[in-house]
Amino acid sequence: MREIKIFNTLSRKKEVFEPVVEGHVGLYVCGPTVYNNVHLGNVRTFLTFDILFRYLKSLGYKVRYVRNITDVGHLVGDGDEGEDKIGKMAKLEKLEPMEVVQRYTNDFHKVLEEFNFLPPSVEPTATGHLIEQIEAVKTLIDKGLAYESKGSVYFDIHKYNEGGGDYGKLSGRVLEDLLNETRELDGQSEKRNPLDFAIWKNASPEHIMQWPSPWGMGFPGWHLECSCMSQKYLGDQFDIHGGGMDLKFPHHECEIAQGSSLTGKDPVKYWMHSNMLTVNGQKMSKSLGNSFLPAELFAGAHELLDQAYSPMTVRFFMLQSQYRSTLDFSNDALKGSQKAFRRLLNGFRIVKTLEFEASEAATDEKKKADVEKAIEGFYDALGDDLNTAVGIAHLFTMLKYINMIYMNQLSASALGEDTFQALKGKYIHFFTDILGLKEEENGTDESVLRGMLELYKEYKLNRAFDKVDQIRAYFAENGMVIKDLKHRIDWAWAE
Repeated sequence: MREIKIFNTLSRKKEVFEPVVEGHVGLYVCGPTVYNNVHLGNVRTFLTFDILFRYLKSLGYKVRYVRNITDVGHLVGDGDEGEDKIGKMAKLEKLEPMEVVQRYTNDFHKVLEEFNFLPPSVEPTATGHLIEQIEAVKTLIDKGLAYESKGSVYFDIHKYNEGGGDYGKLSGRVLEDLLNETRELDGQSEKRNPLDFAIWKNASPEHIMQWPSPWGMGFPGWHLECSCMSQKYLGDQFDIHGGGMDLKFPHHECEIAQGSSLTGKDPVKYWMHSNMLTVNGQKMSKSLGNSFLPAELFAGAHELLDQAYSPMTVRFFMLQSQYRSTLDFSNDALKGSQKAFRRLLNGFRIVKTLEFEASEAATDEKKKADVEKAIEGFYDALGDDLNTAVGIAHLFTMLKYINMIYMNQLSASALGEDTFQALKGKYIHFFTDILGLKEEENGTDESVLRGMLELYKEYKLNRAFDKVDQIRAYFAENGMVIKDLKHRIDWAWAE
């Protein structure tokens, strides 16, 4: 296996990846809370782990990728108080809660399919694992690490730390500072300490999402759901847990406390967190009016957008930045990505048509080495904490040689057959299988385009320039250009 380095949020440094079980990888990513539309911040997070999933599989690992659906327990402000957001929406719309869940789950899947994300191995729901959560609550109470109060059950942070736990180690928060920030007046809370968090919540009679438990009718705490689902499908300790950096505290911090208390082991070896999106240098938010839904990007239907951008353009745009860096949306950046993506897309279309032809041309050792270095460079970049930006730079080096062969500026045999086949095969593999990019519909079948190019050639020979202009206009309207080359007439995506 090739070496992979991952920046582990827990240790705050890059570490060489060593799976718990050789050849196998357990990957868990916090999925959506299905009470709202998928926003681009979600898309960037899931893209990070789609690339990781693809890359690990390409190296030969057997990967179990678990991405959950949170369909209960998400309260106002992500805290322990308020009404469940899905239940609240169900009341407003006079629907069954699971109708709300299904609608937003369908939307989530549709958006990810448009971006060409691979489906996870398992996609569990919180409501489908209530038995596991109730059993986990019982275990934590039996261990003295949780307590019941007025029908709710809370995890005891002080008891956890007294027993050797280190609440705050993932986010770098100091317990004393957190206590000072959240100090409450005595008698105003069900909790023994303000930092204690709910693992089971008592439900009021009007709360429509509730289930029977040893502590009365209630519903699970948001943090406990992920601990129980990850443990069920990936074991007491698994390899990689991912999510957006906004989940680092308190959600992932609480998962560590729960998981280690339940099993006596740190539940996760490597924690990975993707960074945020900004728009023209500002934080993306609904209140600032600069938050885009994917559908708005695809249609260009937002006052901050100059034009529409395709799903693959947006995917490529996000891949041009390493996942731990802030990514800034702007029209200029998206237009630049559109142009660059189409250059790679033209190369993808071309390379599939290239065939090796032996000739007497001498091997060009420098060019041969350059191609081989670019191929290895792509692997090294992805292996260096998923640095897709550097990987794409190596893909452009490969594209340069593909174009040279296509333009008859370089003989395929000058690279040697093995290097040529590696150039062709790896370009396709990197483009589709690892980066997850693909050709987008241009509205016309390839055979029709070829027929139009034959007509174009005939009209040029007969000097029927009005017909030539009509064909050129058709291609332009569909985002394509006609290439009049010395050795052929072809089409390409307009850059």
